[in-house]
Order: sequence, then C-alpha cells, then structure tokens
Amino acid sequence: MAFPQHFMDELVARSDIVDVVGSYVQLTRKGSNLFGLCPFHSEKTGSFSVSPDKQIYYCFGCKKGGGVVNFVMEEENLSFPDAVRFLAKRAGMEVPEEDGDREAGHRRARLLDLNRDAARFYYQLLQQPEGRAVQAYLDRRKITRATAVKFGMGASLDAWDVLLNAMTKKGYTKAELLDAGLVVQNRNGGLYDKFRNRLMLPVIDTRGDVVAFGSRVLDKSEPKYMNSSETPVYSKRRVLYGLNLAKKTKRPNILLCEGNLDIVTLHQAGFDNAVASMGTALTVEQTRLLSHFTKELVLCYDNDNAGKVATERALQILNQAEFFVKVLQLPRRLADGEYVKQDADDFIKFQGADAFERLLGGSENGVEFRMAQVAGKYDLSGDEGRIAYCEEVSDLLASLPGAVEREVYSGRAAEAAKITPEAMKLEVQRAFRRRMTREKRAETRKSLNPTAQLQPKERSLRYENLRSARAEEGVLRLLLMDESLFPKEPPLKAEEFSAPLLGRVFELLWQAREAGRPVALSPLSASLGPEEMSHVSALCQQPESVQNAHQALADYIRIIHSEAEKRTGSDQGDPLLAATEKYKDKK
Repeated sequence: MAFPQHFMDELVARSDIVDVVGSYVQLTRKGSNLFGLCPFHSEKTGSFSVSPDKQIYYCFGCKKGGGVVNFVMEEENLSFPDAVRFLAKRAGMEVPEEDGDREAGHRRARLLDLNRDAARFYYQLLQQPEGRAVQAYLDRRKITRATAVKFGMGASLDAWDVLLNAMTKKGYTKAELLDAGLVVQNRNGGLYDKFRNRLMLPVIDTRGDVVAFGSRVLDKSEPKYMNSSETPVYSKRRVLYGLNLAKKTKRPNILLCEGNLDIVTLHQAGFDNAVASMGTALTVEQTRLLSHFTKELVLCYDNDNAGKVATERALQILNQAEFFVKVLQLPRRLADGEYVKQDADDFIKFQGADAFERLLGGSENGVEFRMAQVAGKYDLSGDEGRIAYCEEVSDLLASLPGAVEREVYSGRAAEAAKITPEAMKLEVQRAFRRRMTREKRAETRKSLNPTAQLQPKERSLRYENLRSARAEEGVLRLLLMDESLFPKEPPLKAEEFSAPLLGRVFELLWQAREAGRPVALSPLSASLGPEEMSHVSALCQQPESVQNAHQALADYIRIIHSEAEKRTGSDQGDPLLAATEKYKDKK
C-alpha cells in the first residue's frame, strides 16, 4: 500500500537500523560500519554490514541489502505493508491504513484466527467419544495425555464435512476455509474436509500462531502423513515443527529430526530440544531461524538411505554456517532375525531415554560422518579400495578451512586406510593445492571479464550501457553523500539515465530533496522491490571520494548526457554547463 510519506519518514526515523538489526544479529563495530554474520545465508566469517550513517545494510556474501523495512521483510518473511506494521508496533506508532490494505491485513488475521479455531475444534473432538479412535492410536504409541495437550493434538473424524460445517457456523466463509487449506474443492465445485480420520498436529510458529497442520492416518491407507499446503500465512521452508517449544530448552543444542511424531516422542522422553522440518529437507531459511536460538545442531535423521542422503544435504547447507554440527547415527534394530531401519521414535520405544542420551553424548561431528560415508563405499581390505578411498577422502578433507582440522582428520583417514599419516597428509595437501588452483583460475577468469563484474547480479537489472550506468551510479552516490553538491534545479532528467532503475532512484531522491525530506536510501523501500533495493545498496558500498566531488559530479553528468545524445541522436544542450555555472556563482 502507499503509506503517507510523512508517516514513513517518521517510522524510519524512529526505527534505527542498528537497533533493529542488532536485535537479530550480533554486531561488531569496524570503522564507521558494524559487521556480523549474515542472517540471510550461512557463513562463518561476517560479511554483513550495517551503516548507521546511511541507515542501510548490505551483505557482501549474498548481495542482499536495503533499509530497515527491507530487513524486517526478509528476516520475518513479511510483505511490505506487514513489515511496516511490524515496525510501527515496535515504535509505538499507529498505522494509517487504506481500505485495500486494511482488507489484506484483515484477511491474514482471519486466516490465523481460523487456524486457531480449527485447532481448538480438533482438540475438543479428541476429548469426546467421537475421538476414541485417535485416542486409541495415541495409547498404542504410548503418547501421554500431558504430551498430547502440550502439542495441542486433536482428532479429525471419518466424515466429509465436520470441520466445514463447524467453521461456517462460527462465521468463517468457504473462501477462507479454502485459503487456509482446510477444505478441498471437488470437480463439481463442492467442498469437503481435507483432513479426515487422522491424528491432527497443529503447527505453531515461534510467535505462537497456528499457521498449519500436520496429520497422521490411523489405518494403513495412504498418504500416511499429510501436511497443510502453502497458504498466505504458511511457508514450509520457513517453519520447524516443535521450535515454539524447543526454543525454551535448557539443553545446549537443538536436535533436528525428520518426523513430527519423532519430535513428540523425544519431548515426552525429556529431549525438549527436538524439532523437525515440515516434509522437506533442511532449508537455508530454516537455518536462519535456528540461528536465533542455538549455535549447535545435532542431526538425527532416520538410518535408511533416504536419511543418510538428507543428512549429507543438511551438512552441505551447514558447511559454511556458524553452527557447530554433530551427527547422531541411529543403529539398525534387530527384528525377526534381520536388521531393520529405525527412527528416533523407534529407538526411544525399544531402547529407552537413557540409551538415547548415551547415543546423543557420543554423536560424531559432521566431518566424521562424511568420512564414514566415504569409507562405506570401498573395501578397505584391498589395495584398489584403499587407493580409491584415499583419493575421495583427500578431496573431502581439502575442503576443510583450517590446517589443524585437515591434519587431525588426515590422521584418522590414514588409520582407516592403513597407510602412514605422512602419506595421507601429502594426499590432502595435493588435493588442497588443486582446490586452490581451481579457485585462482576462477578468479582470474572473473578478473579478465571486468564488465561481468560490474553488472548487477539480477539479470533483469543488467545495464545496456555500462559507461553511462557507472556514471549514473556515481551521481546517486554523491547525491546520497552530500546533496549540497547539487544545484537547486535537477542537472539531469530521469529519462537521460540509461538504466531505468537508476533514473527512477534519482527522481525519487530529488523529489525528497525538493519536499524538504531526508535524501536517503532507506525510505525508498516503499517504491523499490527487494532486488532493486539490494542493487542500490550495493552501489552505495562502492568508494566515492569527497575530495574533488564537484569535478567528479561534472564528469559524471557529462558522460550521462553524451551517452544519452548517442542513444537519441539529438542535441539537447549540456546540463553540465548549467550545473558548473551555478557552482561558479556560489563561489
């Protein structure tokens, strides 16, 4: 929505970016800026910069940037209007709403209310005679009433429209039920309950809102597990089941598992630090969420092939993260003379909480897990297998950032391959040198193509005229640095800019100047998209000398004007002359 400009100016003024970002990221001052670990991607060395003077942030790693509103949009997964409301509430300001946006906010609130009321309805059904089948299932799983209450579990009946009728009687529309993913429409346009004859598990986010549902069928029908589809209030990539409870744990880490019922069993057994992803592999968004509550993760996926693949993928995502990562490998269980897979729920059921605690205490770190996976591929009793193992494991160890790490694990790899530590160390050193050579070649190729380096990351923002665009960037930097460098009248028109985005930014900044408002980047978040704000934030990170600023401005204007003339084939006069004449008058 178009919030009044005076409101946005006051909101930005009251929402200091250092205070807002500092509530999410630990920042350390380095010179005029502050730095920390980026909350938007996994990294071990802080490349996330916050500028108190410019009131913007920028990550030199993932290239995301913008003002305080953009930060809240990205971090809290909110739309622009909702991010403004979030900051307004934080600043104690009342939001001037327009009809359309008031309706959007109302719609989101209605969906959350509907989910909450549906969760209460399912919960109440579990307590009634109609919910006996679900209660019997919980009894078989040895899930206590206290645990069921803690997780807000409920029952959906073996009927087509029980929830539909109950919620419409409470005043919710059929359209809202469809939006929330609680009902499904058939080919004839009729509606019926999505969840039927199932154990219901409400998904509650860290703010305490019911955003979705997980479920488990009571019989052997398919699908065994069914989760809510994505809705305006739910994105499975950004939610972890059980984190609303696990964030309060006193344990030093968070345990990441596969299934919702694994989490329930683990919490009941005293492991209240367990969470699960919502039917997907671990995502970068989920690692950001976890980073708010812990610095140590323990991966505890099922011990089948799918679980091992999920563990490897998670380790790849976490490889450059600030987390200390461990892997808990569940042993296979002997049943009917054969070893079969088991998950955390199985292990607790058959071995008990104490055995799981011992297993947790002996869990290996991510490097040890990956080394064991490599060793499992080869027959280390034969020369051929040992050679192949050494080749693959040396590449793995070469990827470790620290020399001490590489040496320690080289020794362990040598023991596994039954070779001397010196020989294994040489193999890892060779692999490391090969890795460095590849990276240097990539950097060289990049340096030989400076045009590609100067282009924006987003393809849609690529420059058609790089010479003019670099000058246009310089004009914007100078305008943001010191608007007094500019005459009273704009020395350029937006249409003279070769890059439409840069022309639009110039026009917006100049309008702010003429209206007596702050000439700053942060308020532009109302007019620019996230990628556009990131790009403009990036160009503001490039150096621009205050010395000889008048001459630099004149040069930039001359280039922009001459390139514009080439495009149009016309002579519109040189705005540089007017600009420089006014500088002379001032002097």
